[in-house]
Amino acid sequence: MHDSSAEEVRNTVREHYGKVAESNGAVGCAPGCCGASASASAALGYSAEELAAVPSGANLGLGCGNPQAIAALKPGEIVLDLGSGGGFDCFLAARQLGATGRAIGVDMTPQMVSKARQNARKAGVTNVDFRLGEIEHLPVQDASVDVILSNCVINLSPSKAQVIGEAFRVLRPGGRLAISDVVATAPIPERLRGAESALTGCVGGAAQVDELQRMLTEAGFADIAIRPRGESREFMKDWMPGTGLENYVVSATIEATKPALTASCCGPECCSPGAGKQ
Repeated sequence: MHDSSAEEVRNTVREHYGKVAESNGAVGCAPGCCGASASASAALGYSAEELAAVPSGANLGLGCGNPQAIAALKPGEIVLDLGSGGGFDCFLAARQLGATGRAIGVDMTPQMVSKARQNARKAGVTNVDFRLGEIEHLPVQDASVDVILSNCVINLSPSKAQVIGEAFRVLRPGGRLAISDVVATAPIPERLRGAESALTGCVGGAAQVDELQRMLTEAGFADIAIRPRGESREFMKDWMPGTGLENYVVSATIEATKPALTASCCGPECCSPGAGKQ
C-alpha cells in the first residue's frame, strides 16, 4: 500500500474511533454492532466478574475475543495493549499485575486516550499508563515489555508487518504476544474489502493466516500459534447482516514469543519481569 493510501486509511480509522469514544460505543466496532453489552462481551469470552471489575465506560464493545484468556499474566509484569481504546483490557490486566506491574495502553485516537485516562482517574487505578501513538511507531522503549495484548486492532493497520516488527522491538527476550484479531479464511471480495464501513469495522483489512504467519516469522518470532475460532462466525453474522461476511473472516487467537537470549546476556532486558519499567 502506498504511503498516501496508508495515511488515508489511518485517518479514516482515527476519525471513526474518535466518534466511538465520544458516543460511548454507540457507533460500534463492526458495521452491525450496537455498542457494548454484557451478552456481546460474554460471547467474546469475558466473564461476568471481568465485566464488573472494569470502570464504567471502559468497555466500548470493540473486541473480537478475550486476549486475557491466553495471556497468563503474572504479578510484576509490564503489559502493553496495542489499540487500547477506553482501557478495557488494560484495566483487566492491571488487576492481575499488582502494584509492582504496569499496563500500558497505546492508541492513535486522542479521544480514546482521553477517555481511558479519565476512566483510570475515576476508578483510582494507578498502575496503568495511556499513551497517544500509532501502533506502527510505538512510543515505548526497546526490550521493555513482558507481554503484548491486542484486541481486534492489528487488522485495522495498513502496515501490519511494521506493527509486528514494532511489537518484536519492544518485547523483552522471552516476551510473548497474546492477541485476538480478525483473520481472513478466504479471499475477501472487493465489495467488502473496499467498503469504508468494512475497513473501520475490523473486516476489510483482515490478513489471511499464512500472511500473518509469514510476517511473524520474518520479524523473528518463535512458537507461533494462530488459531481461528470457527464459532465466532455466529456473532460475525451480525456485523454486516446479509453480506455473507462470516464466510470470509473469523476471530482468531495469535500467540508467539520473542526468543530468549543466552545465559551470557547481562543487559537490562535479561532481568526478571518488571525490571526497567516504563
